[in-house]
Amino acid sequence: MRLYSLSVLYKGDPKVHLLKAAYDVSTFNFFQRSSVQEFMTFTSQLIAERSPLGSRASVKEQEYLCHVYVRNDGLAGVVIADNEYPQRVCFTLLDKVLDEFSRQVSKMDWPSGSPATINYSALDGYLSKYQVQTPET
Repeated sequence: MRLYSLSVLYKGDPKVHLLKAAYDVSTFNFFQRSSVQEFMTFTSQLIAERSPLGSRASVKEQEYLCHVYVRNDGLAGVVIADNEYPQRVCFTLLDKVLDEFSRQVSKMDWPSGSPATINYSALDGYLSKYQVQTPET
């Protein structure tokens, strides 16, 4: 059971853009890591773009399961995991991350934000905390 990516995005009017993300590509060959990370970024944006506001979904993409939650305010979260990772835990993680993100990052920064400008550092911690064992929620 592995988590590979945890992303926070903003579903604006023209398109979706990435606000912050964390990746664990350590299980991939060194030379594949950057392309795997690009694939995960692209897939997260695409899934958030295609999901309506206020929705949750799980989408199979190649050998991964992508879990997306798009809130009514346009804030979206995507977890990319393997097929064995429990869906319920992924959505619990997305709830926690999006609630915390919306409290710490001003809503005015969402439409113009980017990973370089958004100050939110908890994603790596969540990714590693939820990585090793499945927490009871």
